[in-house]
Amino acid sequence: MLKIILHEKFISTVLILVSLFVIYFLIRNIIDKLLNFKTKNIHIDVKRVNTIKILFTNICKYVLIFIGIIVFLNALGIDTTSLLAGLGVVGVVVGLSLQDILKDFFAGIFFIIENQFQVGDTIEIGDFKGEVISLGLKTTRIKKYTGEIKIISNRNIDYIINYSKANSLELIDVGVAYEEDSDKVLEILNKLCERLSSEIKDLKGEIKPLGIEQLDDSSVVYRISVVTKPMKQYDVKRKILLEIKKEFEKQNIKIPYPQVEVHNGTKI
Repeated sequence: MLKIILHEKFISTVLILVSLFVIYFLIRNIIDKLLNFKTKNIHIDVKRVNTIKILFTNICKYVLIFIGIIVFLNALGIDTTSLLAGLGVVGVVVGLSLQDILKDFFAGIFFIIENQFQVGDTIEIGDFKGEVISLGLKTTRIKKYTGEIKIISNRNIDYIINYSKANSLELIDVGVAYEEDSDKVLEILNKLCERLSSEIKDLKGEIKPLGIEQLDDSSVVYRISVVTKPMKQYDVKRKILLEIKKEFEKQNIKIPYPQVEVHNGTKI
């Protein structure tokens, strides 16, 4: 009789463990299909999807492993009720001692799920601005354009400026000598902006000459506006300024610059 009971317990335990194994693969496939479907239809970033996929798959795996261990111990005749109570007390103690790590962990999860920023984005935290080179569940690493890397605990990140989420606006001011004809300058800028709008990459719209911005001490300042892809405004500005200089030289338009006149006071 005892052998039959033990045999039945063994079979039921194996069946439960196999069921947990099957459930794990079913959940993993469901997560894969759901996230892949959203990626195709909503155009969610692939890196973010893969990170979320790994996160949820691991959580499900560890939960099912824990359940499997409890079932196995029950099959061996071990009282898991007192064990779970003891683990609860230990969990409280460990949680209190590791609360900073847990804060980092949950903050990292929310950064990933809410898509506040991701690897490759240019962000500013406090007075430090740079590119995100690593986004972990404990720390985030940001690299400044000059090479410095700042490592920040996720729990300490409470205020973020993300420069990579929206298109960038750049205003370009060009100084021209007062003696130049304003109508001619505006005509040149209009034609040049129209041409460059079809030649320069990374634009999000046309390059627009806005007209005279101000009358400076030594020049008339003309303003041009351009909307670019996120963080591409600096490259676009350099290209536009180069083309403006070439066109002004070609059209004999003077760009003022500081000059110093030296008078020789020698008398003959």
